[in-house]
Amino acid sequence: MKRKPDEPIDESWMNTYGDMVTLLLCFFVMMATVSKPDLALFEQIQASMNDALGDKKNERPLQLMKADLEDDIKSTDISDKLSLGSDSQGLVLEMDGDTFFNQGSTELSPTAIAFLKRVAATLLSERYKNFKYSVEGHTSDEAFSSPQFPSNWELSAARAATVVRFLESRGIPRVRMQAVGLYDVAPKYPNLDPYGEPIPNNRRRNRRVVIHIEPSFQ
Repeated sequence: MKRKPDEPIDESWMNTYGDMVTLLLCFFVMMATVSKPDLALFEQIQASMNDALGDKKNERPLQLMKADLEDDIKSTDISDKLSLGSDSQGLVLEMDGDTFFNQGSTELSPTAIAFLKRVAATLLSERYKNFKYSVEGHTSDEAFSSPQFPSNWELSAARAATVVRFLESRGIPRVRMQAVGLYDVAPKYPNLDPYGEPIPNNRRRNRRVVIHIEPSFQ
């Protein structure tokens, strides 16, 4: 019996499928471009991918840094004057301004020096060698002026620079750091109530020094 010739396989659907995949890829690339990067989420995704690929070298430097800094905070007597959080760029270490500096001064208190020594030792760890640090000085909205600092702009910037200089003196390369003075333009709490009256406790809490810690995944 004569064999019936095989019918050709219809692969025309692959064109439509390929177009759909390309469109989805373009969509996700566009979303990644316009969205704000979340480095903590990126670290988790990278770790999950390493697990799926069987990569045994699955370090999470951001989580390690957080654990180390939490230990530093627990080991000090001023833990209630410190806080450790995170944002889309990495970790955020906040330090109470009135605990670290006297009023109108940029000289670190002995308590501040003791804590910053611990922090510097952590930041100097080999696994954090590519991390970057942005130190911000914040004040309240209270008017301030002195012969050395004409306004809170100069004071907030000088306090940030003092912390940066101290970290540099402990061995952290200055190319990995920056100092920023923000006066009262980024308050954590409202300085005034709805009636325009000052809130003393909020003003005190707004006086702070913040270290933004940005990880590297190189």
